[in-house]
Amino acid sequence: MTATKNYRKLTIGLTAAAILAAGVGVASADVTGSALAGGSGTSAAAGRSGWDGITREQVRIDFGKGWVTDAELTYPRGARGRLPVVIFLHGSGHNDMNQTLPDGKGSTFVPLAQAAGREGFATLRFNKRGVTDIGPVESTDPAQLLPDNPYRQIQLDAASVIRFAAKSPKVDPSKIFLVGHSEGTNVAANLAGDPGKYGIPKPAGVVEMGVVGKPIKDLLTFQIYGRLLLQMHDEFDIDGDGLLTATEAADGLVGQPKAEADQFRSVLLDGRKVSAATDRNHDGRIAIDAEAGAVLRKTTHIDDYPNLPDLDPYVISYAKDFARFPTVSQALPKFRGPTLMLNGENDLQTPARAAIAADAAVAAAGNKDHKLVIYPGMAHTMNITPKFHPEFGEPDKQVITEIQGWLKSHR
Repeated sequence: MTATKNYRKLTIGLTAAAILAAGVGVASADVTGSALAGGSGTSAAAGRSGWDGITREQVRIDFGKGWVTDAELTYPRGARGRLPVVIFLHGSGHNDMNQTLPDGKGSTFVPLAQAAGREGFATLRFNKRGVTDIGPVESTDPAQLLPDNPYRQIQLDAASVIRFAAKSPKVDPSKIFLVGHSEGTNVAANLAGDPGKYGIPKPAGVVEMGVVGKPIKDLLTFQIYGRLLLQMHDEFDIDGDGLLTATEAADGLVGQPKAEADQFRSVLLDGRKVSAATDRNHDGRIAIDAEAGAVLRKTTHIDDYPNLPDLDPYVISYAKDFARFPTVSQALPKFRGPTLMLNGENDLQTPARAAIAADAAVAAAGNKDHKLVIYPGMAHTMNITPKFHPEFGEPDKQVITEIQGWLKSHR
């Protein structure tokens, strides 16, 4: 079963690098501020065209504890008076102000900021604590990269950004909108649900993308363990009886990436027959949940959560700290302003069902101005992508249009 352990590393690698996030990478230190001009990591010319008619002002925000972060305030060129502002809250991990995606796939926040600017909004994007430049490029200071109570610190840093925006002469402090992605949905909900606790003005509205509507333990259990069973039900079990024959198992491996095919094979097959070790009742078929699931519970060590062997100590600390705070489903119902929730149907980090539950909780609390959109074929970074093999990408045009229209209607 050694191959299964390797598969577990692959699975956790999709989450542990940036739990509940886009899974952003880290750039080398030779990436310079020139990347900022290109916005989403594409050519500078493309970045400039996207920012046509928008002034981009470089600002710095004091987070305390020895960290002053770089940020960018944008607003329509020639705008007068105080403007409504959109503040972007990242997914987890050490993200830059754009939430730059790996492999040159663009960014999450730049196209949304540009769209908001076209509707007359100011926007504010910021590097997370420990991030020094676009890439993202990380600081070498472990105290900034790995603070105590990491999720709590993320909340406090976000509150500092909101207070900074509220004091800007360009911003109407009664019109601060929060747009969060993944971890940022939880941060936005925590802050909006109890603004007095964080010393911030009540937000004018909250937009959530990839909604953290369930406890982090449930979401990570799904990411690390449950999604494997879901994939076998979806892609292997052709007749839908919950049992895999050797033929179904072999056919299910076709077209899978080699590493994943090897790992599924180690659980399901011995040559051309089903695995005798997994097939505990020796009926020649493998029950996905009872038999394959039992093997995967052991190989993923999911029952030892959060002390999983392949999670580094900081990720474990993050998960424990995150669990101390309310989920979106618990916090956002306390917010009486307008909410918009967006989730991909193919999201394997924050499943659509969690967003549905969160929106239902907001409705049950009496909020009349709430909206939920579930997008078919869309994954966690809000782009259209294969379900079990998601690829990074900027938010789909329909997501940008939805947010742009919602902001316009609430301006």
